[in-house]
Amino acid sequence: MRACHETLAPLSELLKAEVMLSDRLHTDDTPIDVLGRQFKAASGSGKASRQGRIWTYVRDDRPFAGEAPPIAAYWFSANRKADNPRCHLKEFSGILQADAYAGYKQLYDSGDIKEAACWAHWRRDFHDIFTATKSELARYALEQIGKLYDIERQISGKPPDLRHEVRQKHSKPIAQAFKAWCEAQLTRISGKSPLAKAIRYGLSRWHAFTLFLDEGRVAIDNNAAERAVRPIALGRKNFLFAGSMAGGETLADAMTLIETAKLNGLNPQEYLTDVLARIVTVRSVPPYLVAFD
Repeated sequence: MRACHETLAPLSELLKAEVMLSDRLHTDDTPIDVLGRQFKAASGSGKASRQGRIWTYVRDDRPFAGEAPPIAAYWFSANRKADNPRCHLKEFSGILQADAYAGYKQLYDSGDIKEAACWAHWRRDFHDIFTATKSELARYALEQIGKLYDIERQISGKPPDLRHEVRQKHSKPIAQAFKAWCEAQLTRISGKSPLAKAIRYGLSRWHAFTLFLDEGRVAIDNNAAERAVRPIALGRKNFLFAGSMAGGETLADAMTLIETAKLNGLNPQEYLTDVLARIVTVRSVPPYLVAFD
């Protein structure tokens, strides 16, 4: 795997550079156990094993009929400190769709990056409350968010101008009414209740939750990034951990190639077999013939 990683590194680096040229990205991260003395020193924990992170940044313009091919790029880090996304996104400017991780705050404060929130994440809070308590208030919240998603299904794959027009006409009134309802509930329920906490989560970031209403290229949620980290979560059940810092970096680069291939409708094994075969073929040809070709 390490040998393949070194051979394919120029390609994964190219994809990582390309994804940062986008003006709109999805991002998420997920933990991964890492072993080895290198990780012990890098993490500063004094432990031989600890959770590292795999970060993903996804460009997927298909929901608004964009022509740029989708990319899912991955980075590995020894911790979840805010320095990591700041380093990854140092050349990026535009819209970043993410969860409420505090490490992104400095990026938003810079003014170069706009925050777009995830309605699926907010909906999950109400769903968990309804599942646990059968709260009618939580059920009502789910219904209102469901109305927004009904509209989104109708405009998926449509051009940005049309998406913006439909959202302004149909989604915006629903969102405004939902905000008023949320504010009213906070005056009636216990401020310490899970429902109040869920409501405050959304209202405190309302500008980020409603950015999609004013920008046809923005998604209603961050599911593109959540889908991108799911293979890592499933893979943990098989490979259990990365054996070293280098192993974490190898995994990140391998996932960049594999998941980007899948997003573009390619069979990853066939794609990588073809790429490696082409590299071997080129390397086996005398340099003067390669230059002539």
